[in-house]
This record gives sequence, structure tokens and C-alpha cells, in this order.
Amino acid sequence: MLFLLSGDKKKKVQERRVENLDPVKELFQAGRFPVITTTDLEETRKVGKVLGLVVCRGYDSEEAFFGMAARAVNKGAQAIIGYQENVAFHPDGSKFFTCYGTAVQFEQNARSALPAI
Repeated sequence: MLFLLSGDKKKKVQERRVENLDPVKELFQAGRFPVITTTDLEETRKVGKVLGLVVCRGYDSEEAFFGMAARAVNKGAQAIIGYQENVAFHPDGSKFFTCYGTAVQFEQNARSALPAI
């Protein structure tokens, strides 16, 4: 019992950081990684595989959004559908953002369905 009570030192909890935010920002800003609020994409792009829910939280909206997108890319996603966000306001004036959506991959033959130019 002595070993349980003798530990005065508190362990610091380290924040988990997503490492590849910059490449994900570039993908999103170039229009190559769609994040949409609906569950339907364009008619020429069909969802082939649902990879699951991706969620990220943070005190900055950009950190939460791109953290969510980075987690989807790490799963192998090509898009996020059904995107939602929540903001919690605290009495001290701070905000806490939560972004979430469903990570998906497209069907392989979806590119061949595009009309020729």
C-alpha cells in the first residue's frame, strides 16, 4: 500500500499531434481531397468503401478540421462525407471545436466513367 501513496509526482499528459497536417492542407486546398456535408458525391464518383468515422478536437478550428482530414488520409481515405462540426463555449471564454465525418474511398472504375474531353 505504501507504493500507491508515495507517488506525489504527477505524470504529464502529452498531447497527441497529427504529423502530416501540411500535406493534407495542400491536398484540400488543391481540391484533391473533398470534404462535404452531404452523403452524396458527384454522379461520376461513387463511394466504393466506407473506412469509418474520423474525429478530431482542438481549441483551434483549423487544427480540428485538418486533424480530422489527416486522420482520414492516414486511413487511406480519398474524401470525407457527412462532415459536421460542433463548438463548445466555456465560461472562461474559450472555445473547443469538434470536427467529424465519414472517411471513404471511391470505386476504382469511377474515373473511367468520366466523359472524354
